[in-house]
Amino acid sequence: MISRALCPGCAARDSRSFTEKNGFAIVQCRRCATLFTSDAVQKPYDDGYASEIEAAPFLPKRLDEIVASFGAPGRLLDVGFGAGDFLDAAWRAGWNVSGVELASAAVERARRRGIDALRGTLFDAHYDSASFDVVIASELVEHVLDVEPLLAEIARVLRPGGFLWATTPHGRGLSARLLGASWSVINPPQHIQLFSIKGLRALLRRAGFANVKIAAEGVNPHELLRRGIAPGARIESGQALNAYFEERRGRRAVKRAINRMLATLRLGDSLKIVARQ
Repeated sequence: MISRALCPGCAARDSRSFTEKNGFAIVQCRRCATLFTSDAVQKPYDDGYASEIEAAPFLPKRLDEIVASFGAPGRLLDVGFGAGDFLDAAWRAGWNVSGVELASAAVERARRRGIDALRGTLFDAHYDSASFDVVIASELVEHVLDVEPLLAEIARVLRPGGFLWATTPHGRGLSARLLGASWSVINPPQHIQLFSIKGLRALLRRAGFANVKIAAEGVNPHELLRRGIAPGARIESGQALNAYFEERRGRRAVKRAINRMLATLRLGDSLKIVARQ
């Protein structure tokens, strides 16, 4: 257990009590509004979360669209790749893919598919500087205790002109504001910090990223209506909601409009990041 006085986002030493959950006190930075546990422990990952999970039917198509937005294929690294769906999408698009992951089951599964996968952290990989055109860090930074060194290492292995593509829950999104401790994403010790846009931007700049774009999108109305649900139910209902919107072109247009509104108001529950050196 480590006591934390500094905000993991803007590094200010000025916070106020926000809530308590699972035996952890959660505070909010007075300067940037990032949420974080005042005491934290780096939760060790076992192979349970990386067991065989069937991807939602809409997911491959959506990931193909994201990878297509990256431009011409080059070399891509996924840090904490989990089930490996992003690596599969990049491989389908012609990228030279690599991944690092802590769960041995996930690593073995990726290797069986011919993917260059390493079990361990990014620091264990010892990649040369300027090795990758794109680094993926999806749903990662909310878990990591020493997050600034990790982001600095990502900046180091990126080539000039390359970028980090990342997602993380938004500590100032609609659900955090309305539900507080009842929001399933506020879930220590699995999630030890939930960044605000301001806090995450400050963190990325300290880590060496000069050009940072962050959009706040997505919300789960099922959870808002029920005033909080279990983390597993949140994933299931979120997948069902996305599947509904992806079924038809008109629904996809509605989803895009909702996300544009949430991004404009900075109220989306998920932060989507593109950061360049």
